[in-house]
Amino acid sequence: MQFLINLWDTILNNNLIMLPKYLKGTDFVEIFIISFLAYSLMVWIKTTRAWSLLKGVVIIAVFIFLAAVFNMNTILWIVQNIISVAIIAIIVIIQPELRKALEELGRKNILTSMLPFDSIKSETGRFSDRTINEIAKACIEMGRAKTGALIVVEQEDLLNDYERTGIDIDALVSSQLLINIFEHNTPLHDGAVLVRGDRIVSATCYLPLSDNRGLSKELGTRHRAGIGISEITDSMTIIVSEESGRISIAYKGEMERNIDVDDLKNHLISIQDKPEEDKKSRKKLIRNGKLRKKN
Repeated sequence: MQFLINLWDTILNNNLIMLPKYLKGTDFVEIFIISFLAYSLMVWIKTTRAWSLLKGVVIIAVFIFLAAVFNMNTILWIVQNIISVAIIAIIVIIQPELRKALEELGRKNILTSMLPFDSIKSETGRFSDRTINEIAKACIEMGRAKTGALIVVEQEDLLNDYERTGIDIDALVSSQLLINIFEHNTPLHDGAVLVRGDRIVSATCYLPLSDNRGLSKELGTRHRAGIGISEITDSMTIIVSEESGRISIAYKGEMERNIDVDDLKNHLISIQDKPEEDKKSRKKLIRNGKLRKKN
């Protein structure tokens, strides 16, 4: 206990901690903002590979703190000369995690929610009901025939880089066209199809594979590619298994396997960007079976 008291006296005497004489209203706001950012940063670090790195940094920081308290000048001199290099090294090491965090921040659309950049939107949303029905119909038919398929539906994040890896199509989405593209032994069947709005923009596109080690060993290249593109963009990927004919959805780095036609349509409706009341009425029609009768 006496050691802690002496340590605290040393900290105060050396002005290592500056205690404010009074607090203003803005000070409480600053404390709240800093606390929130610190908490969000810790939650983010906890879910990334940077967590192990942080523990090592904390240990080093403790040694530096003790060196400052007990005036270990040699150690402090070394720290002062390598601190800038160490910061750059840490940024390089956690660069993939930083990029992913910034991408997730950008997807929150904070600015677009305050400024009316998208004030003029189509009444059909990001894509029409017809596109949903055509994609669902094609996936069901390909599932029955056990034809493998990989369909990426674009949202806010543009997929131009992946579009360039394929062959331009630029045609309206139709079940017949999708089935023909993924038919065995055709020039366009290998790779992914990119859907933007109501149009198929490109086929035979190459997608990045997920490096998530927690994925099931049963998943093949097609499923890993679907998860991989969903980890780095906000797109939704539909996968039809060539072995089992089952349909899966990859979204935000997660995969939902073995879904039926109703689930598939509901997932597409969730990213259609239509008014909430319209979404609810559409899902109700699907549950009641009325929507399928219309198709």
